[in-house]
Amino acid sequence: MEETPERLTAKPSWLLTQLAVHAHRLASDGFGEVGARGYHYRILAALHEFGAASQAELGRRCNMDRSDVVAAINQLGEQGFVERTPDPDDRRRNIVALTAAGDEQLRRMDRALDRVQDDLLEPLAAEDRQTLTRLLTRLLAHHRRR
Repeated sequence: MEETPERLTAKPSWLLTQLAVHAHRLASDGFGEVGARGYHYRILAALHEFGAASQAELGRRCNMDRSDVVAAINQLGEQGFVERTPDPDDRRRNIVALTAAGDEQLRRMDRALDRVQDDLLEPLAAEDRQTLTRLLTRLLAHHRRR
């Protein structure tokens, strides 16, 4: 196996990038086991937490491009996980709402994602996992403010 230069492995940015690639692969595989994708999780979670919303609002909340939101909502709608209705205040807009089947799919996805977290963070004790999450949250909040 090829060794990685210490110049790289000593940099948190490099480590985060490598781990992000691995985490994305694990999450994609976990979601795939329940017939879903990461975008689906973002949308279902936002609808569950905040209630019905316009497609544009979902895009902003989920940090997704408009075309990706539309494609994901179309897929979720075909599976009966969301329903889209015209906004009574503005017929040009659609309001997307979570269905009971969508709520159940979200729970399946939560369980899959919990398994992914356990796999990803396996070598860390519970306290270290909490510390890592707290530090990553602080870093992300700092850089989002900029």
